[in-house]
Amino acid sequence: MGRERFVILGVARARSVWFRSVAQWATSAAIPAEFVKCVSGEEVRAHLLSGRQYSAALLDAGLPSVDRDLIAAARDAGCPVIVVDDGRGSRNWHGLGAAATLPPSFDREQLLDALLAHAAMVGTGDEPAAADGWEVARGDRLGRVVVVCGPGGTGASTLAIAVAQQIAGDPRGEGPVLLADLALRAEQALLHDARDIVPGVQELLEAHRGRYPAPEEVGGLTFDVGGRGYRLLLGLRRSRYWSTVRPRAFEAAFETLRRTYGTVVCDVTADFEGEDEGGSLDVEERNVMARTAALRADAVVAVGMPGVKGLHALVRLLGELMDLGVPAARIVPVVNQAPRNPKARAEMAAALAQLTALPGDAAADLASPVFVPRRRVDAAVRDGAAIPAPLGPLLAGAVRAVYRRSARRGGVATPAPVPVAPGTLGTWTEDEQ
Repeated sequence: MGRERFVILGVARARSVWFRSVAQWATSAAIPAEFVKCVSGEEVRAHLLSGRQYSAALLDAGLPSVDRDLIAAARDAGCPVIVVDDGRGSRNWHGLGAAATLPPSFDREQLLDALLAHAAMVGTGDEPAAADGWEVARGDRLGRVVVVCGPGGTGASTLAIAVAQQIAGDPRGEGPVLLADLALRAEQALLHDARDIVPGVQELLEAHRGRYPAPEEVGGLTFDVGGRGYRLLLGLRRSRYWSTVRPRAFEAAFETLRRTYGTVVCDVTADFEGEDEGGSLDVEERNVMARTAALRADAVVAVGMPGVKGLHALVRLLGELMDLGVPAARIVPVVNQAPRNPKARAEMAAALAQLTALPGDAAADLASPVFVPRRRVDAAVRDGAAIPAPLGPLLAGAVRAVYRRSARRGGVATPAPVPVAPGTLGTWTEDEQ
């Protein structure tokens, strides 16, 4: 085997017997392994992102940091996960992506058997084998996603209510409707006069850190808006709590919402900047709710206002959505509180088409703007009554038109190839060189 050996990452609770035993076996060469001891889940992540190759990660099931996101980070780095589980918890570690589990009392032979079955030795020119793929048994049908976004003051949150209300009241609907407040500065609790601030999206994410909750449990985290026919998922209680939104847990939670509801209407912040655009992973994680919802949306309602500044902000929003990867055919430009004068509307539509300056195919795919007239909605919001027409019918009709265009084009488009930036594929260690 030469210099080949297992390179194992490990993290455990203080004074764990198995952790000390593995270190002794590796130091005394009782097992052909190098054991890299970590003190926290964040240190494990740092090692995984360092570019070094690791054969496996031994994780203690009793640590709060050992969850879906940490396991996914290890799998993404090509590092199979072996969870040391004492059986006291109820998590399905295999369902979360772990390659194997071991009891805390495992011996040297059990550890070697697990490593030989799921990991590969690291040596010159060799790479550790990735863990086998996994799939949780779920239903085949996913509900539709409608995203409503716009710069501050455009009325996007109110229009999201109108869209959810109209879809929920449509007899042609495909199931129950959920209005999910996924904005950084959540306001749907205020607009619905919610007496409670819990449960909400934070509790939904906590439920998905280590498992997939049942649909009944997911429904228990939402509120019934009887006067409008849909259910409401409250948002973050403070904007600074975005740091509690872990990307993998949110993706799992978002998929559960789509499998529980026929349509999920998402009120999101119009900020989609990611690491590629701004060079900051923190910014991308802050915007993970908006980015995830927009990329999975069947239709994105982009809301702007009339006037020079309003149209400029709308054009910028359209560009950011398409830069994110949202096809132009799925975007519905909306001008809220539009003037009644047909000439003024025609001028705004022409200016919008000129300022977007899209190439031929994309320009043809982008729908004409929907002009929403001014209506007195404050009283309806205050009293919890239905949003007055024609806000809901106008927007829901435009969304259905996007559905039809997408069906004719064959559903979700295949993403275009993305160039690989130099330095993003890791580095060789000195031994490998």
